[in-house]
Amino acid sequence: FTLAEVLITLTIIGIVAAITLPSLLVNVNDKAWNAQKKALYARMSQAIGEMDSIGGYGSDDVQNSAETFIINGLSKVYRVQNVCNSKNLTACGIPSSIITINGNNINFPTSTEELNSEIINKDHATNTDAAAFETVNGESIALFYNPKCSSDSSSSSYAGKLFCVNMVYDLNGLKGPNEVGKDIGFLSAMYRSNSIVVAPVPLSTDLGDGIYQEDAVSACAKQDSDSRVPNKEELISLYINQKLIGNMDEGYYWSSTVTKASDNADDSYAWQVNFAGGNTFECAFSNALDSGDDGADRVRCVKK
Repeated sequence: FTLAEVLITLTIIGIVAAITLPSLLVNVNDKAWNAQKKALYARMSQAIGEMDSIGGYGSDDVQNSAETFIINGLSKVYRVQNVCNSKNLTACGIPSSIITINGNNINFPTSTEELNSEIINKDHATNTDAAAFETVNGESIALFYNPKCSSDSSSSSYAGKLFCVNMVYDLNGLKGPNEVGKDIGFLSAMYRSNSIVVAPVPLSTDLGDGIYQEDAVSACAKQDSDSRVPNKEELISLYINQKLIGNMDEGYYWSSTVTKASDNADDSYAWQVNFAGGNTFECAFSNALDSGDDGADRVRCVKK
């Protein structure tokens, strides 16, 4: 080879590397984050499951309820370090701003009201300050707490009343990209006792209007073969964290959870959450019209 040929070959290799390496690094990061998310969800589910109740911590001091829950509750079953209050979240590795799933840059919420003002109601959810902590595995977690949460998992109620704990985590602290769906995600614990923990990862776009619940499963499979319809607890979590998602439209969204009106009833019902500002958590006929006039509702698929 002549020197010119060697230089041309090296230039071509450099160009190809410059084109392919970024996508390879993204894929590597995505796989690592997905594995870390699953591990965090497994650890937190086990910890919450070991608690007799996750309700009532700090109920007389709503500003410090989240911090009280971490110190007096969660830390008894989960190894917690470096607890921070709402004014000092960055000291626990929580970024001051994050990028939502639809690409908007927002300030990190420091209270339940900033997370979702629609759920604040004297009978449903209390506006409490967030608190944060770090884990021994390197995650930073901001925790939002509702001391008024309900234990009733079966009634038609309000989405804001059924969640007790909502955690927004950052898998690598203050390092980038600080983007929801990548290094940032959320998980929610529902019901005061016999709690259920969910960690839905929504796709970036809705399926749109006009979908019947019975058609939602196949619609999700067409949108992404690795997705599915969220169950009712996951749908509540999406509602609570809709600000972090950034592009949830107004209206009713379907869940995959189907039940009967009574033991003797023939009609099946599917649970829904209204994203129109009323934070209602309702049920409707799974094979009939919704409560509106246009016949069918929206679906936001989540990753399997």
